[in-house]
Amino acid sequence: MRNSKLSQSIRLAILCSLSAPVALISNSVLAEEAAQKDKNIEVIAITGSRIRQVGAESVSPIISIGEKELGFLQEPEVEQILRSLPATIPGDGSNVNNGSAGAATIDLRGLGSQRSLILMDGRRMIPFNYNGSVDASTIPSALIKSIDIVTGGASATYGSDAIAGAVNVLLKNDFEGVDLDLKHSRTGDNDGDKSSIALTIGSSLANGKGNAAISIGWMQRDQVLLGDRSLGLLGIETANGANYQQFLNGEAPAPAPSECSAPNSVASGGSTTAIPTRFAIVGAGASAAGQFRNDGTLVNKECSVFNFNPYNFYQTPTERYTATALAHYDITEEQQIYTNFSYANNSVDTQVAPSGTFGAAFNLPLRNPLIGNQAREFMIGAANTALSNGLLDSTNWQDLNNNGVVDADDYLKVQLRRRTLELGARTERFDSEQFQFVVGSRGQLFGDWEYDAYYQYGESNRTTVRAGYTNLTNIQNALDSFDGVTCNNGDSTCVPINLFGGYGTITDEMAGYAQAVALQQQKYSQEIATVIVNGPVDMIQLPTADAPLALSFGYETRTEKGLFEPDECLKLAPASCQGGAGGNQLPVKGGFKVDELFFEGALPILADLPAAQSLDLSFGYRWADYDTVGNNETWKLGFNWRPVDSVLFRVMQQQATRAPNVGEIASPVVTSLDNSKLDPCSVANAENIDARLRQLCISTGMSDAQVGNVQDVVSGQVNVIQGTDPNNQPGAEQADTLTAGIVWTPEFDFAQNLTLSVDYYDIDIKDTIDKFSAQEITDACYIYGDVNACAKIKRVGGDLTVDGAGIEQLTTNLKYQRAQGVEIGFNLAFDLTEMGQLEFSGTVNKYLKQESQSSDTLPVLDCKGHFGTSCDPIPEVQWVQRTTWNYEDTTVSLQWRHSDGISAEPSERAGVFETFQTIGGYNYFDLFASYNYSDNIKLTFGIDNLFEKEPPVVGNEAGDTSSNSGNTFPSNYDVLGRKFKMGIKFQF
Repeated sequence: MRNSKLSQSIRLAILCSLSAPVALISNSVLAEEAAQKDKNIEVIAITGSRIRQVGAESVSPIISIGEKELGFLQEPEVEQILRSLPATIPGDGSNVNNGSAGAATIDLRGLGSQRSLILMDGRRMIPFNYNGSVDASTIPSALIKSIDIVTGGASATYGSDAIAGAVNVLLKNDFEGVDLDLKHSRTGDNDGDKSSIALTIGSSLANGKGNAAISIGWMQRDQVLLGDRSLGLLGIETANGANYQQFLNGEAPAPAPSECSAPNSVASGGSTTAIPTRFAIVGAGASAAGQFRNDGTLVNKECSVFNFNPYNFYQTPTERYTATALAHYDITEEQQIYTNFSYANNSVDTQVAPSGTFGAAFNLPLRNPLIGNQAREFMIGAANTALSNGLLDSTNWQDLNNNGVVDADDYLKVQLRRRTLELGARTERFDSEQFQFVVGSRGQLFGDWEYDAYYQYGESNRTTVRAGYTNLTNIQNALDSFDGVTCNNGDSTCVPINLFGGYGTITDEMAGYAQAVALQQQKYSQEIATVIVNGPVDMIQLPTADAPLALSFGYETRTEKGLFEPDECLKLAPASCQGGAGGNQLPVKGGFKVDELFFEGALPILADLPAAQSLDLSFGYRWADYDTVGNNETWKLGFNWRPVDSVLFRVMQQQATRAPNVGEIASPVVTSLDNSKLDPCSVANAENIDARLRQLCISTGMSDAQVGNVQDVVSGQVNVIQGTDPNNQPGAEQADTLTAGIVWTPEFDFAQNLTLSVDYYDIDIKDTIDKFSAQEITDACYIYGDVNACAKIKRVGGDLTVDGAGIEQLTTNLKYQRAQGVEIGFNLAFDLTEMGQLEFSGTVNKYLKQESQSSDTLPVLDCKGHFGTSCDPIPEVQWVQRTTWNYEDTTVSLQWRHSDGISAEPSERAGVFETFQTIGGYNYFDLFASYNYSDNIKLTFGIDNLFEKEPPVVGNEAGDTSSNSGNTFPSNYDVLGRKFKMGIKFQF
């Protein structure tokens, strides 16, 4: 006969929690919990399936982080807990500044946070924006019982979005007593403080017929500027290593020459939007460009760049309030009602260096008296030279007196790269408020059949205030002056502006007219109604099995709506009222409704036979009808085979899907910025332009004279045109996922809880919903000669950096994306008798593939073991390993975090300074200790990055803007140094 129900339940807990790589629970605790929860012994549900049955075992690999491991980490932010796992790569979070959405996202297997479904107690969480992303910072950490991560597609169970897998946060639904948890952490540099307080109160109801609990929390995280660390004090250039030696020598950035001196004005390693102003006539070539000096003169030679680093954040500041209430009540022995309400209020600040004109094109009257005489003569001379070379025409010159030459009566279209330090830093404050509630009923229908019916609704509301940005429209008005006192547009509030020199030429009055503060608001709502029934089909039982078929049927209807409303001035094309913000914005309003039918089954096939203690088949199917993309279907098929008690084989094949979110189907076409390494038709590539490339450049809107003469992309960014093509909306993406593994749970006298799991996964996504990167489009055109890609390149005056120019990258379906790898988990413990217990646990992930291909024209992009503008750092091998010693009231635990070395993307390596082309393997060690002072008081202490490992240095152009900042990758490597943690918990 099979083992008892109690032993089956214990075995399940071991497989789902212990074999999952980071949680470690003793057999005695498991037995005690099992004995106290007789109902859970009878019927068990596991993450990744809606089947409830006796002796259920997961067919898909599950990583489970238990309450004990959560205590070791002493971390009130769930995103920080999950980002160190080998199954994830960092998404948006506390170390993302430029490009942050003011939230914390989770990215499984490096396939994008939009492909990781975030659940709470098996139900969807409300997204914070119209791109469908969930803010993990709103999860109430004090109420978490465990976090389960299912690898591979889970769409047949949970619906769209669970392509890479699902993260299921399980809350304590039977909490009793009072729990006051206080945590504080600080870096070894005495900054970056993080404080949190959580109060949880719970009680049983009506002599055990129910339970109610409420948890309220507060968390505050202080800022750490790049300028607070030596690595962030100066900009280091990825291409040539400029300023790297100064960093190694502990020197300040080399200052600009005295004639170009200004706050944060340096000789190299910064932005070309500088102080003093850089100048160029649009489309007129390198000879018609230069930089002003502090005395107002203009020279055909650059003398400084702006060191933007110190203003940015390594750690963004935030303050968060949360409240969660749970309750359930047994109306009868067979019927229960339940509810869940959660609320979060979150404020996050991001900050980047002062704004500027960033190469915006202005119509400049040469008679403007604020232009010095020498500078005016330089402009006129350079313009006439460009005219003789065929580089000046009606697009960049207004010959107002029609004399056929450029003189002081004319207008020139010019680019002025001026850092407007006088306006202060650019800031964005994200104020978010969201709530979600669930009401439901579950219980017995008839016999062993049960039901679960619930309704949930959630809303997220967010306001963003953006300050410190230049108003380019007003600056154009302010430049158009003939007397330096009034503006030619006749607006009495207009104050002419002096951009023709160094720091201080912009007065307070000029700054007041030249800047803009703007608001934008987002709202997202999600409404779900679900009915599920499950139970055994007694009439279907194989003669070789010991249990019948178990089935689960369900229906779900879901409606999601997103709304984004920017200020009127943000709508102005092409650059809005806020220069340095990457373009304009337009309202977004859209949504979708989906009705879904689904079922799952678990069929025992063999039991209690030689070489087959058990063999169970699992299957599932979901049909969905979207009012946007129509019908789609998902399914799963897998089996568990236990030849002997200590060995389990598991295989799961699934087809998963992701329908386009609101942002992907309803975003208007706007201008923005994207990362790019090189404009092949620019002066930076002039020596490599052959006849073939010249013709391709001309085909994208350049004259022959402009080829090789226009400026290159600036600060690794280029103008792009983004949004949804209403006539060609993206369809749903589909993934085939395969997981296969073995779990070994032997029994030895010398060790306890020994578990070893090895799982293979292959997640292959077709028709990926995304957009071509700017670099992919330029490569497809200028390297591979793709005429469709060339048609997407829009130049103004031959240039890609001028307002109105850009690369069209509308949302579409790309070819494929794939993650393939092996994950190993292990646990074991040793009884040291009088000296307590020693425990070991860990998980290792090795990527076999981490690649994508956008189209047949473009090559496969391999991100395994690489970093770059198209690849966030993805080490081939990562692991976390924990060693814990328990002795009476004391626990000491050491965690080892390892990531393999990585190197620059092969296609970008030649343009990277040799020292920065590789990052060696990294090992971090985190120490934890706790002491139970009494039955009611527990003290904790921890040190993260115990040996204060310094982050790698790669410069500021080694990756995309959001992941590469402060000359490193601050979300992937510890940039704050050693961190000390303390906590005290009161329990009554």
